[in-house]
Amino acid sequence: MAKTTGQVAQFPSQAVSDSEKKTSEYGLKVARAIEQDWFNKDRGNGRYFQARDEYHRLRLYARGEQSIGKYKDEFAINGDLSYLNLDWKPVPIIPKFIDIVVNGMQDRLFSVTAFAQDTIATGKRTKFVENIQRDLAAKEILAQLEAEVGVNARNVPEKDLPANTEELELYMQLNYKQGIEIAQEQAIDNIFLRNKYNELKRRLDYDLAVLGISAAKHTFNNTDGIVLDYVDPANLIWSYTEDPNFEDCYYFGEVKKIKVNELKKQFPNLDNEQIYELTKKGSNYTSYNDISDYNNNYEDDYNTLTVLYFNWKTWENDVYKIKETSSGASKAIEKDDSFDPPKDKRTRFQKVAQTREVVYEGVFILGTDIVLKWEKANNMIRPKSNANKVIMNYIVSAPRLYKGNVTSLVSKMTPYADLIQLTHLKLQQAIQRMTPSGVYIDADGLAEIDLGNGTSYNPQEALNMYFQTGSIIGRSLTVDGDPNQGKVPIQELPGGGGNQIQVLIAAYNQYLQMIRDITGLNEARDGSDPDPKALVGVQKLAAANSNTATRHILHSSMFITLSLAEAISLRFKDVLNYHPQKEGFISALGKFAVGSLEELKDLHLHDFGIFLELEPDEEEKALLENNIQVALSQGSIFLEDAIDVRNTHNTKLANQLLKFRRIKKQQADQAQAQAASVAQAEAQGQAQIQIEQAKAQAEQIKTESKIQIQSTTAELDIKKLEVEARTKKQLMQFEFDLNVKLKQLELEAQKELVEKQNRSKEKISINKVQGPPRTEKPKKSFESKGNDVLGGFDLSRFEPK
Repeated sequence: MAKTTGQVAQFPSQAVSDSEKKTSEYGLKVARAIEQDWFNKDRGNGRYFQARDEYHRLRLYARGEQSIGKYKDEFAINGDLSYLNLDWKPVPIIPKFIDIVVNGMQDRLFSVTAFAQDTIATGKRTKFVENIQRDLAAKEILAQLEAEVGVNARNVPEKDLPANTEELELYMQLNYKQGIEIAQEQAIDNIFLRNKYNELKRRLDYDLAVLGISAAKHTFNNTDGIVLDYVDPANLIWSYTEDPNFEDCYYFGEVKKIKVNELKKQFPNLDNEQIYELTKKGSNYTSYNDISDYNNNYEDDYNTLTVLYFNWKTWENDVYKIKETSSGASKAIEKDDSFDPPKDKRTRFQKVAQTREVVYEGVFILGTDIVLKWEKANNMIRPKSNANKVIMNYIVSAPRLYKGNVTSLVSKMTPYADLIQLTHLKLQQAIQRMTPSGVYIDADGLAEIDLGNGTSYNPQEALNMYFQTGSIIGRSLTVDGDPNQGKVPIQELPGGGGNQIQVLIAAYNQYLQMIRDITGLNEARDGSDPDPKALVGVQKLAAANSNTATRHILHSSMFITLSLAEAISLRFKDVLNYHPQKEGFISALGKFAVGSLEELKDLHLHDFGIFLELEPDEEEKALLENNIQVALSQGSIFLEDAIDVRNTHNTKLANQLLKFRRIKKQQADQAQAQAASVAQAEAQGQAQIQIEQAKAQAEQIKTESKIQIQSTTAELDIKKLEVEARTKKQLMQFEFDLNVKLKQLELEAQKELVEKQNRSKEKISINKVQGPPRTEKPKKSFESKGNDVLGGFDLSRFEPK
C-alpha cells in the first residue's frame, strides 16, 4: 500500500460528557474526521484511494490479468507498435504460487476447543481430579474391599483409572470433557456451518496471500441470529495502528455503494426531498473521487450513493447516586456523568462511577454533512473476565504490517513477474526474427570439378546431390595443379537468433527462480520439478522449509478464525442470557447438540477459553505415522492404540499418548507373561495332581479288585464249606444212624452174647467135660476217620463216635 502523507485528521476530543457524545453533531465530527483522514484528495492524502488502487493492482497480478501498458511502452518506438506482431497476454506465473499457498492452507483442518474456566467448571474439574487421586492412593484397599465385601467404592472405573500422575494429566487433556464444553463447541460449529465459514475462510486466506491483509465482521440480528460477513480490504478503513492484528484500533469503517431503494429500506424515515438531496451530493462526490467499479463496466447514475458505515470506540461513565433511606438501607439511582454531589458530610447520598468502553455505530453519506445514524451499539460484546472492555465487530489481520504499510506475497513477486513477461515478449520477437539455415555455394570451386567423362556438374546438380545424399564432390587442386581455394564448394550457414534465444530462456528461468527465492515457494512445495538425484528426505525437508516461509499467513488466518470463534462464544452467551427468543435458538441448535440442550440453558453462567487445534501437516503426520508403524511392528501397541493416536490432532499429545500406550502394553505383556507362567505352573501342578490321582485311582482299582477277588474267594470258600458242611452233616448223620444201628446191633449182640453166655454157663456146667467155649470176633466199626473235620475244625471229639 502507498505511504501516507503524514497529515493527521482532527478528531473530536473524547474527554467530553456522555450526553455530548450521543449527539448527532459529535457523530458528524467523527465522520468528517474519518473522511478527511481517508478520502481527502485535495489535501494530498487519499489513503483510501491509494489502498484501493494498490489492492486492485495486486489482485490483477494474482489473476494473471495485469495491465500490459508498461510492456508496450518497453517495445514501442516513439509510440509505434505497428511493426510488432506479439501476443501481449500476460504469462500467468503468480496465480500458480498463490494457489499453492491458499489451497495448502485449506488442507490444514482445525477443530474448535472450548475450555470452561469459570468457578463452577473449575470446581468440577478439580473434584474429578481429586477423586482420581484418591482412587490412585487407595488402589489396593479398594481392590481388597471389592474382593472381600463385594462393594464398589471407586470414583472412576478401574479400567479408566490412570496409572500415575503423568497419565492423569494426559487423560485430562485428551479425554476429560464437561458437558457444557461440548455444548459450547457444538454451538460454535453450528454457527460456522450456518454461515458457510469454509467458503468465507477461503476468501480470507486468498486476501492474506494476495493483499497481505484480511478482514471479517461479526454481527447479530433478530432474523438471522449471529452473522459472519466477509469484508473487502479495499473498502475497509481503520485508525492508524502498528499492531498486525489491529487490536488497538479505535475506529473501523466500511465503504459501500448502495442504490437509493436500498437506502430507503435501511432508513424508511427519509422523505423524497432528503433522498434527492443525498443522491445529488453523493453522486457528485462519487464522480469527483472516482469511487466506482475498477473495470468501469457500467456508468454510475444518480441512483447510486457512497455510504460509510463505521464503528467508533470510546468510553462512558456509569454513574449512580447511592442514597441512604430513612430505614438505614441504601438505594441506587442511575444518573448521568454530570452528576456532582456536594462535598458535605451531612449529605445523605454519594456518587459511585465506573468507566467502561462502548462502541457507537454511524452511517455517513460521503460528500454531504448528513449522518443518517449515530447511536450506541445495541449488541456490544464484552469478555467475562473484563466487563469494562468492549470487542469491536471487525476482525482484521495483516501479518507484515509496518508503519501503516502492508506487504504481501504478490507485492514481492510483481517486479519479477514483469521481467518474466518482458522476457517472454522478447523471446517471441527473437523467434520471429530468426532466419533459417542457408547454404553457401562456391561457383568457382564447382567450375574446377571434372567428372572424368569430359563433363562437369553445375551448381544445381551439386545442390541436388547435397540435399539428397549429404555428399559433395570437390577438388583440392585446380586443373593447373595449383591449390584449389574452393575445394569445399558447398557449406551450410548457421541461422540467426539461436544464441539470443538461449540467453532469453536462461533469463526467464533466472527470474522464475528469483520468485521462488524471495517467497520460499520452492519446487518441492508443489512437486513441479523434483530433483531425481535428491533423496526423499531432502525433498521433504525442502517442502517443510517452504511451509515455514509462508507460515505467517497460516497463523494470521488462524487468528481470524479464533477471534471469530471467541466472538461467537460471547454473543451466543448473551443471546441465551438476555434475548427473549433464546428458546428458539436452543431449539434451532438441537439437531446439532441433542445431548447438550440441558447444558446450553446454563451456558451463560460459564466463561470459556477458546482454542484452535490445528491438525498436523503432512510432514508431521508422516513422522507420527512412522512412530506408529515402528511400535506396531515391534508389537509395542495394539491396533486400537494406533487408531487413538492417529485421531489425536496435537502431535505432541499424540506422541505422549503413544508413549503411555507402549508402557501400558509392556505392563500388559508382563502381566500376561506372569499370568501365563502362573497358569503354566498351575497346569503342571494340576497335571501332577492328576497323575497322582490316576495312580491312586489305579491302586484303588487294584485294591478293590484284590478285595473283590478275596471276597469272591471267601464267598466261594464259604459256599464250599457250606457244601462240605452240608455233605459232612449228611455223612455224619448217616454215620450216626449207622453207629446207632451198630450200637443197637452191638447191644443186641451183647445181650445175645450174655444170653449165650448164660446159656453157655449152663452148658458148661453141663458140659465141663466137652472143653472151653468158642469166642466170636468183634463187629466192624463204622466211625468215619478224617471226614469229621470241617474247615480245619475237628468234630471227632464230640459224641457219638
